[in-house]
Amino acid sequence: MQVGKPILYSYFRSSCSWRVRIALALKNIDYETVAVNLTKDGGQQFSEEFQALNPMKQVPALKIDGITIGQSNLSVLKQVGQENQLTWAQQAITSGFDALEHILQSTAGRFCVGDEVSMADLCLAPQVANADRFKVDLTPYPTISRINKSLLALEAFHVSHPCRQPDTPPELRA
Repeated sequence: MQVGKPILYSYFRSSCSWRVRIALALKNIDYETVAVNLTKDGGQQFSEEFQALNPMKQVPALKIDGITIGQSNLSVLKQVGQENQLTWAQQAITSGFDALEHILQSTAGRFCVGDEVSMADLCLAPQVANADRFKVDLTPYPTISRINKSLLALEAFHVSHPCRQPDTPPELRA
């Protein structure tokens, strides 16, 4: 087993990758980023080199001490089809946010569960970014919006944001 700096195989816009970047930043874990472009050349995640690393052919993949851990959700969007993605994403996000806004009424403090960042917050910020990307109106979700604003003010969320990644295209950079 090799020990060294963790390596995150990531795509700037992947919400799953963002969750991992936030967690690493919160824990002050220094890591290397290897960009895996999910749209270039038919998807670099399908290359033989990447498949040898992660047979699931998905990002993120985090390699720590010789062990690779992977997870993703882009495959769902591909199954829905390009022509249905906007409608499907809006419905899925709205349905989830309707339930979450209600739950947060009894759990929220500064963040989703009180005043400390939790795993729920690591999931919330990337999903709010997905909502923005898929043009979901956030007006009905004041608690979600307030918590997201608090999260994005934290350094870990700021530095891990998709618009600040090495593989972010220039036109999408902050």
